[in-house]
Parts: sequence; C-alpha cells; structure tokens
Amino acid sequence: MVMMRDFLTQRLLRGLVRRFNNLRIRAMARHVAAHQPPAAGDPVIFFKASTGIDDLSWNSGFHLLASWALRLAGVPVLYFACDAGMSHCVLGTNRDHPRKAPPCRSCVYQSRTLYARSDVAWFHFERDPRLEQALQGLDLGALARFEWIFPGQPANGGARAVTTDLHSDSSRDRQNPRFLPLGRLCLPSLRWILRVHHLNDDESTRYLLREYILSAWNVARTFAGLLDRMRPRAVVVFNGQFFPEATARFLAQQRGVRVITHEVGLQPASAFFTDGEATAYPLNIPEAFELDPAQEARLDAYLQERFRGEFSMAGIRFWPRMQALGPEFLATAARFGQLVAIFTNVVFDTSQPHANTVFEDMFEWLDRILGVIRANPETLFVIRAHPDELRLRKSSRETVAAWMRSSGADTLPNLYFIGPQERLSSYDLISKSKFVMVYNSTVGLEASLMGVPVLCSARARYTQYPTVFFPQSKDHVLGKLQEFLEAEKIYVPAEFRHNARRFLYYQLFRASLPFDAYLRPSVRSTQTRLKAFGLRLLSPHASPALRAILHGVLADGDFVLDDAQAGIA
Repeated sequence: MVMMRDFLTQRLLRGLVRRFNNLRIRAMARHVAAHQPPAAGDPVIFFKASTGIDDLSWNSGFHLLASWALRLAGVPVLYFACDAGMSHCVLGTNRDHPRKAPPCRSCVYQSRTLYARSDVAWFHFERDPRLEQALQGLDLGALARFEWIFPGQPANGGARAVTTDLHSDSSRDRQNPRFLPLGRLCLPSLRWILRVHHLNDDESTRYLLREYILSAWNVARTFAGLLDRMRPRAVVVFNGQFFPEATARFLAQQRGVRVITHEVGLQPASAFFTDGEATAYPLNIPEAFELDPAQEARLDAYLQERFRGEFSMAGIRFWPRMQALGPEFLATAARFGQLVAIFTNVVFDTSQPHANTVFEDMFEWLDRILGVIRANPETLFVIRAHPDELRLRKSSRETVAAWMRSSGADTLPNLYFIGPQERLSSYDLISKSKFVMVYNSTVGLEASLMGVPVLCSARARYTQYPTVFFPQSKDHVLGKLQEFLEAEKIYVPAEFRHNARRFLYYQLFRASLPFDAYLRPSVRSTQTRLKAFGLRLLSPHASPALRAILHGVLADGDFVLDDAQAGIA
C-alpha cells in the first residue's frame, strides 16, 4: 500500500512538473519567435524522434536550446517532426507486448509544445504495400540484411528489394544514391529496445524489425524529399544510431549535406556535439595541446571525486556509494599468485556497433578468454559487470551473470564475479590488479590514468589515441593476454598515461558543453526541466556552450570550448 501511494504521488508530481515545464517552454518559444531577426541563408534542419516522449529529456533540452540560439542568430531553422509518422518507434515500443501501439498522442503533444511558434515539417505514416509484401516471409537474418533500392527520387516509391552482407561497404553506400540498407539501419534500435545483442528469430522479433523497416522507409521517403527541396546547410540529429535519425543521417550524407549528431556529455547537464558519430565520441585533440599546471590541478580534483564514485552522467549516478574490498574478497585473492580484473559493458548499448571491430560482440570476447582463464588456475580473474546492466527501466536481458551460468564459468575456482548491483570499488580492484582487461568500458581509461596496464579488446572512445594496449585481431588479443600473464613485469609506455590525461581533460572540459544555466534535473534525474532565464542568455556572447555550437554549425568548427570559455584563464 505504501509503495503504491508513493508511486501515485510521484506520478502526480511528474505530471504537475511536466505541465509547468511545458508552459515555460511555450512562453520561451513565443519570446524566441518574437525576437528572432529575419532569417537568411540556407536552413539547418533539426530532427530528434528517439529521445523524450512526454517529458523533456536532457537531449531534447540540448536540441531545443541549440535551435533557439541559431534562430536568434538569424539562421533559418526547420524542425522535422513526427506526427504519428511511424507504426512503431524506438521509445514507443513495449518490449513485452510488441504489437501494442506507441503513445503517439502524448508524444505529438510534447513535440507541438517544443516546436511552438516554429517552422515544422510534420511527417505522417503511410504503409508502402510493395515494401510490406517484400518483407513478408523473411527470416531475421534476411531482414537484418534487407536493402531497398529505388530508381529516381527517393520519394517516388518505385523500388525493389535485395539482401546483402550485413557489414556493407560504406563507400558503396555513398556511391549508389539509390541504396538504402534499411535492415542495418534498424538493427541497433532493435537490440537497444529488446535489451539484447543476440536476437531470437521468433515472430515477435521479426514483427518489430519489419515495422521498424517500414517506419524507416516512411522517414526516408519524406526526409529525402525535404532535403531535395530545402537544400540545407546542415542537419542536426540526436545520437544518430536509432533508426529514424540514422536514416535521416544516411540520406543527408548521400547528398553531401553535413550532419551533426549530439549526445550527453561527460559532465552533469552537459552535451557533446560532433560532425562525426556522437556515440563513438570522436575528439580531434591538437598535437600541440599539453596540460598546464592549472589544467593538471583541475583534472586531479575531478579524478579525486571520480575515484570516490562522486560523478553522474545523463542524470544517472552509477555509484551512490562505494565499498572497499572486504576481508572475504581479500582472503580469496591471497590464495592466488596474481589478480586480473575484467570489466564488461552493456551489450545492447549504442556504443557497441562502434566497439565490435575485433570480436563479433562482447560475449564472443568472454567466450574466447574463458579458455585462457581455465588454463591459468594460479591467477584469480575477477569479472566486474557494468553497473548500468541492471539499471531501473533499462535492465539488460542478456547479462554477464547469465553468461557465467551458461558457459560454466561460475564453477571455476579462479574466477570471481562481481555483479552490477554490488558496490565494491572498481578503483580498489584496479590497484590490486597485475593488469586490467576491458571491452570498451571507460574504466580502461581510468586504469591507464592510475598507471595500470590495460588490455583493451574493442574500439573505445579513448583508443583514438595511444592510451592502452589494443591488439587488432582475436589471436593478438589472446597472445597479448598470455604474454601479460607470464610476464614478471609489464612495461607500459609513458605515452599511455600522458595521452589518457590529455584525452580525459579534453572530454571533460572542452567537449562537454555546459547547459546547467538552462536545465536542471526533474523529478526523475534522467529527465530535465527548463530554468527561468532571459533571452540574453541564449546569445553566444553569454553562453560558452551556445557559442561553441554556433561556431561549429556556421563556421565548420569543432564544437569544443577553449580554456577561457571553460573558466580557466
């Protein structure tokens, strides 16, 4: 009874906060519309259909504020927006009841609030009977490889279907403007919403993928026509991995239109914008960039807090508290000659399509190293599951704990498992390790900062620069693992720690654009609400974040702050 009362109270509070927040958004939209100068030049198209349904998500807030700043700078902005334009969308999918219709009414209401007093191109859903017929009877593998080739203009509907290898050559995508890999564009969305990497070839899964493909095609033929009519200077999309935005990005790039993607930044209430893929987090750090004493001190202060677990991202604090390694664990570790920590990832996360360059996926990596674990009984291997794996409302359905049981790893005396909800300090674990193994987890960068050898097995944000050992084949990963196990001492190049500090500083204080002047956490910390502020604050002169975004969009800049903007003289 108490839990039900608390649930209803929070739901009521969320509804009241949402209503008040929407009134504030509409009021600010009126001010923006009333004060924007006459628009000049080619437009910028904004599109986000995969973040926020009936609340203001952090990425919705970043999206909206960036577009308002451009409009007030005299740049024509057009919002491409969904008006029940997909039979099934990502956030509107009920994974337990896949055929349940998405909540279009509340979502469209929220979009009309965000885009009040704006130029909007709304798109509606129309089934393509020929495409629907072509999809019938295909198994999951064929659907995942499905391509739709159309002659002439993308919106004219004449088409035929082909299937090809799932890992299609991206150069062929650019060379053939009629080629649309609908299956490949939809696959990350399907894995994300079902919370798995390995998909079951059952009717529920096939149904969702068919509907995503039909919906992606509806986005494609509408957006292609919009691109051809408007000829924008740029397109700004959220994330770029979910199928609506991924389709729009694909079509824009085919036409040579610059595409900017955005995601949450590494700091609280911050955003990351890039003309690369936001989920891969590309950073172009100047070769001459070196940390001065003030920057070194700033980074050290941040690391002190982080190593105590005092950090959050996108409103999530992964470590409400951290516990030191207890006597039971220490007694177990003392029975072995050496300790190796292994850190896993969330297998369905949108970073994984970028990560899987050496192994097919994280579980193949675990399968391959399991043989090495069995062959080295004198070493204690500790697998640490990612804390986000069992996050409320985002729990993985393909977990490392399940892999431990199915593979027999849980029977090995030299393999210790730390679950995602256990609060043992990862940093204490790293400090006791001979070396650390990661798939593409951020903790690999942190271990490198601590001076511990790191064997990375997938493309990570920080592998753009020499920060860890990153072999480029499966055999080389296994060979390096055995080499490290046998080595009396592992030599770590000094450049690893040096580059790790440069990279992390750039991520934190240059590429994470601060929006805390405009946004604050809502009832749920994963959602946000607008603060009270005047139009002056939307000027690039008043906001380092908006100045970086305007420079990035209008002058082909790199969407990063300099130290003066970031508050370091």
